[in-house]
Amino acid sequence: MIVLAGADVVLPDRVLSGATIVIDDGVIVDIEPRVRPRDHDGLYVDLTGHIVVPGFVDVHVHGVEGHDVLDGPDAVRAVAERLPRWGVTAFCPTTIACPPSALVELFDGIARIRTSGHVTGARVLPAHLESNFINPDYRGAQPAACLRKPPASASLSPTDDSSSLGRGQTSRESGARPVPPPGAHSYTAEDLLSTIGQYRSDVGIVTMAPELEGGLELVRALSAAGIRVALGHSGATYDEAMAAIEAGARHATHLFNRMRPMTHREPGLVGAVLASDEIAAELICDGVHVHPAAMRVTIAAKRPERTIAITDGTAGSGLPRGTRATLGGQPITVGDTATLDDGTLAGSVLTMDRAFARLAGIGVSLPDAATMCATTPARELGLQGLGVIAEGAKADLAVLDANLRVKQTWVEGVMVFSEQ
Repeated sequence: MIVLAGADVVLPDRVLSGATIVIDDGVIVDIEPRVRPRDHDGLYVDLTGHIVVPGFVDVHVHGVEGHDVLDGPDAVRAVAERLPRWGVTAFCPTTIACPPSALVELFDGIARIRTSGHVTGARVLPAHLESNFINPDYRGAQPAACLRKPPASASLSPTDDSSSLGRGQTSRESGARPVPPPGAHSYTAEDLLSTIGQYRSDVGIVTMAPELEGGLELVRALSAAGIRVALGHSGATYDEAMAAIEAGARHATHLFNRMRPMTHREPGLVGAVLASDEIAAELICDGVHVHPAAMRVTIAAKRPERTIAITDGTAGSGLPRGTRATLGGQPITVGDTATLDDGTLAGSVLTMDRAFARLAGIGVSLPDAATMCATTPARELGLQGLGVIAEGAKADLAVLDANLRVKQTWVEGVMVFSEQ
């Protein structure tokens, strides 16, 4: 049994001061409104003066501390091991538009983590593909050579007998049609969808632009396959966005960024997301990508229960200003955000603890900030027992100091980070 005593515990509806969390076999078994004395066998941790929040769940993160999820077969593991430093206990490895071969390497890396037993790091969730099916006019840092139009007939059925692919089994091993080598651009939209179909259990979110020809058919195909469709990198009008939501889209990728601006006569994708309760919205909470006033407007319109705080973090996150890193193989420079060599914004250098602190700094209550950083993303992804501090929930926790800096991170009752 593990006792975490004396902290201010952030519950879904209030902050419980000077409380105790009791953990047994990786699960929260009791939350007591007092400091339990050190009177039992087991691990006792005095957290007086600290704040305990549910472990952060980042559904949009490309990398951290010099590692990008597309760097190679061990890249996802490297990111998973480093994210707890920032309070993250679960994350979606997030790609940029890339060849099918790079996706296969990513999925095989995820599979190896899952089959190798416990990893001392954050939980690896199904991937977020910031995909090839986006509008070139709103691509931002996405490589133009990798963009494709949706196929005339969207299907996620793998080619040949590749539907028998298991986690960790490559297309070459299964006898499926080989994908082009890394860096090759001779693949088709059908090749991309075939790869997604082969590994669909490891695909959680696909970002796409619904206004592309064949876009609505792709929304329906992805949704029917149980994949969460995110609208983003898009010039969709309000009507086009509403049609996509009707077709099954339930997620908006980094709201405001790389999409048609909202006006009072043409609300566009932004207006459709703000007006529709069916869709949850990502928000990059660094104060650079989205002005704090726009953050407050979004939270007021969507409520914390439909707003997902993200980092859109890159390999530059956690590194000093001026450091060089990469985003999907493209050189980036660390500053207030991450930029390509031509000055294009290329993700952020944000970490989830600073996203939480930024929300608190603009007047969001600690319970609502925890909802956006943990509870809402966990619920939207259908994660049972994660993203909340409650009896019966998994003991995925972040321990913060008074300045909201991470001091400890726990995953299923195991301390995976501690600042010495």
